[in-house]
Amino acid sequence: MLTLEDKKAIVADVARQAGVAQSAIAAEYSGLTVEELTELRSKARQSGVYLRVVKNTLARRAVSETEFACMQGGFVGPLILAFSIEEPAAAARVMTDFAKTHDKPKIKVVALRGKLLAPEDAKRLAQMPTKNEAISQLMAVMKAPIGKFVRTLAEPANKLARTVAAVRDQKQAA
Repeated sequence: MLTLEDKKAIVADVARQAGVAQSAIAAEYSGLTVEELTELRSKARQSGVYLRVVKNTLARRAVSETEFACMQGGFVGPLILAFSIEEPAAAARVMTDFAKTHDKPKIKVVALRGKLLAPEDAKRLAQMPTKNEAISQLMAVMKAPIGKFVRTLAEPANKLARTVAAVRDQKQAA
């Protein structure tokens, strides 16, 4: 049985994590074995995702003053909360990857930066690139015009060199 102080500590901890999180997922976890839940927690830790089983009344109270207050209506039944701290798609990626090999957890509520999404949107959210992937894609887009400009500037000199080489080869052949 949780004391009032324990409940306050849980609410404060979840509220602190929700305050810095970029996205959140609430999923039904009933039916998971202890080993499966431990595996899920391990994957979440590796991905920078805060994962916690919280009573719904405490979860509602914890997110009430955060941008995830929109999730409160979906807190029904035994739920596990996952908050993406570093990357917006991390929690969705952990949950959807885990669901590929297990029947549970079943995603019930998804929120991204204070906006409530449909549970089906978790798969799309999970497909978002990671921070490093997004940076590399941006750098490739930024690099392409510069590379083309350099090749364009170098082409007249390259053409001249090819022409001189062709003339030389032609004279040597004659």
